[in-house]
Amino acid sequence: MYAQNLESYSMLFSQLGLSKALLDTLDGLHLTTPTPIQVQAIPPVIEGRDVIGLAQTGTGKTAAFSLPILHRLAPGKKAAPKKVRALILSPTRELSAQIAKSVRDYGRRLHLTSTIVVGGVSIRPQIKALASGVDILVATPGRLMDLIEQRAVSLNEIEVVVLDEADQMMDIGFMPVIKRLLAMTPNTRQTLLFSATMPKEIRQLSDRHLKDPVEVSVIPAKKTADRVEHSVMHMQAAHKMGALAGLIRERKGERVIVFTRTKRGADKAVKRLDADGIAAAAIHGNKSQGQRERALAGFRAGTVPVLIATDIAARGIDVPGVTLVVNYELPNVPEVYVHRIGRTARAGAEGTAVTFCAPDERSLLRDIEKMLKSEIPVEKAPEGTYVDALADPDGDFAPLNRTARPRQGARPQGAKPQGQGRNPGQRQGQSANKSGGQGRKPGHGQQPGRPGSNRHQPAAAANQNGDQPAAAKPRRRKRSGDRRPRPEQGGDRAVARG
Repeated sequence: MYAQNLESYSMLFSQLGLSKALLDTLDGLHLTTPTPIQVQAIPPVIEGRDVIGLAQTGTGKTAAFSLPILHRLAPGKKAAPKKVRALILSPTRELSAQIAKSVRDYGRRLHLTSTIVVGGVSIRPQIKALASGVDILVATPGRLMDLIEQRAVSLNEIEVVVLDEADQMMDIGFMPVIKRLLAMTPNTRQTLLFSATMPKEIRQLSDRHLKDPVEVSVIPAKKTADRVEHSVMHMQAAHKMGALAGLIRERKGERVIVFTRTKRGADKAVKRLDADGIAAAAIHGNKSQGQRERALAGFRAGTVPVLIATDIAARGIDVPGVTLVVNYELPNVPEVYVHRIGRTARAGAEGTAVTFCAPDERSLLRDIEKMLKSEIPVEKAPEGTYVDALADPDGDFAPLNRTARPRQGARPQGAKPQGQGRNPGQRQGQSANKSGGQGRKPGHGQQPGRPGSNRHQPAAAANQNGDQPAAAKPRRRKRSGDRRPRPEQGGDRAVARG
């Protein structure tokens, strides 16, 4: 394995063996100095070797595989109808769009075709684009499998396969689909795998599908976590929205990304900020492709200064000038914390990350600090964090307070004492006290003196001797929604596919 320090190596693209057409394009884009991952990966890819690239986000992985692929494919013959020469798989629509744009920019002087197929948009134009054959196809695994099942594309003439963000595709649940796709490609293909981490499952995948790969590992002189100024604010969950609004006001004019664990939480945060006069947009898997693109366009243009995202959807967001990342809710997986804060430390830049930690999230905070091997400095929560019109009415952001179960036989709080049971043979709805008033007759199954609001919890009928049994054990009210935030991985599984 080769490892390189980000700040100790300097070369030029002209030294890496790329064609003159590519070098002229890079020069026109004012790109002359490759990053360490590009220095190490480009030569072996040009040679046709399989490559495993380990590098954190923002290190230039896209150019590390797209440039040598363009170099390799340019002299060859065009793709046949419904065939593909190079396949690049990525976990999300946004990352796929970013890769596709880079391929177009770098290959503008080459006579190669490329297209992108992702979910969230109509499949018909994608079928049409694939009909005449494509040299380079950028795809999310789910939509590509849909197109294969519709016989719109074949992978049996693939020359190169790229698995980008392989660890993230595994987290989403794409690994079975990826294995099926690889099985459809020729054994003679070149395979490139890029990942921020190397869990056991990814190592097993590489052992099975890569042939004698060159392993490239980039170790930054300053890790992403070291380039970011961290802090954590401890507060009740109900105070988070007020703290978020105040923090954004303090950083007026700056680009801010806010991370929530759930899609519903992202949408509700947008509504609360909008009610407080702060323009924000949400990006997550339930949004259509058009909605996601409009949200990103507004964020890049600065018309929408706050972007609220879930972890899966945030992959591929590469917007310069993000100065603040807010962890509205802590991630369930410690490594996700590094991916989140990396949105504000792109290409060696520095930034700020603030984490809101509720009491029930402190164990997640300890896991993150253990991974970082350092404690995150505690910052005092803003004065006057408030619970007002922004407070959550149905408890999505409320602490997890569990109501104690009443003792068996105890009367529910607020209920009236149990009345006398009716005599055997007494018609239902007839008062036991014949001299009583003519008040409203109780409904079916409801006893006199029993509040109508308790109709879903009818009292037990009297026994044959007319004795009243002990009060029935109150049934716990079914909660309309789960107050505990759900893990992102489960919620967005269909998203990246879509």
